[in-house]
Formats: sequence, C-alpha cells, structure tokens
Amino acid sequence: MTSPSATQDSYPYQNEPIWSRTEKVIAHTAFDAALGRELHEVIQEAKNMASQIQQSSDLWDLEHYLTQRRKEIDRKYDYRYSQLTHVFGRLLYEERLRQEELCGLREDKLKPIRSFAKFLAEDAA
Repeated sequence: MTSPSATQDSYPYQNEPIWSRTEKVIAHTAFDAALGRELHEVIQEAKNMASQIQQSSDLWDLEHYLTQRRKEIDRKYDYRYSQLTHVFGRLLYEERLRQEELCGLREDKLKPIRSFAKFLAEDAA
C-alpha cells in the first residue's frame, strides 16, 4: 500500500484538493481568460477563411474548421473542479494560460498543475 505522502507526490494525483472560495474566483477568472483568448483566435481564423471563400467547397471547409474547433474546445475546457488541475496544466503547456494568472492558488493546486504541464511537455518531446 502506498503512503499518503507518496501518493500526493506522484502523478496522477489522488484525493483532489478542496477549492476555497478565493481559489474558485481565481480559477474562474483564469479559465475565462484562456477560453476567451482561444475563442478570439477561432473568430479571427474564421473571419480570414470567410473572407477568402470563392466556391462552395470553401464554405464547407469553414464549416468543418468551426466544427472541429468547437469539439476541441468543448473537450479541453472542462470547468469541473475535479478536472481543473488537468485543464490548467494543459493550458499552461499550450501557453494559453500564464502561471501569473494562477497566482493565489495554494501549492496543493499549483503542484499538480505544473506537474501535468511538465508531463505533457516531456511526452511531446
């Protein structure tokens, strides 16, 4: 059997931490900011694609792009507290979120977030 301290220091983390009211506000603000930035990118790309439509196949390419991006964003941005460490870790890895935006979260949240971002970076290397 694994000791509690060994479990907390390994990935994946067991016994997800409780989010305080202040941490929930910080998390919600950071989540909304990252989502807003990503949606802004999608809007800009969709406008660019729309401005270049010459034939019907271009229209369907735009529709396909928007559908794919919506699915990706829906999968990525999961605001359940049990998922936020993974969501934030991925957003840090993708550079859609800055660590400063998570300032105010306790170390029991920051450690698994950083750990997951590092895991994704090492996995991609």
